[in-house]
Amino acid sequence: MSNNVNKPDQNGSLIASTDAAWEEGVLGRSEAHVKISSEASAAAFEKEINEALELQPISIRLNKSLIEDLKMIAELAGLGYQPLIRQVLTRFTDCEKKRILRQVHSEEMKKQSGKKAKKVA
Repeated sequence: MSNNVNKPDQNGSLIASTDAAWEEGVLGRSEAHVKISSEASAAAFEKEINEALELQPISIRLNKSLIEDLKMIAELAGLGYQPLIRQVLTRFTDCEKKRILRQVHSEEMKKQSGKKAKKVA
């Protein structure tokens, strides 16, 4: 994570920028570097993130047991449950699109072979 660059602390003393310093809170937790954001700026930031990632917030009703199962699976996978739901929906839609395309292609091939059979006869 870090490249061992020295960072000044609150008193101006230098602290080695190591992973341990960040994890232990020696770096990164001083009040001098905290900014409280307003609801408006937080909403603007969220909108900016959604646009950058092409995400659209939606509302969906799911069974509580399904949500709990998704949360458990997400935790085991090291994800949040909403990214897991996005993954599941993406996998499903990709598979369904492929299935539909195979079906359409198969039907077109049958039509083509039927036309060829009529021409031969």
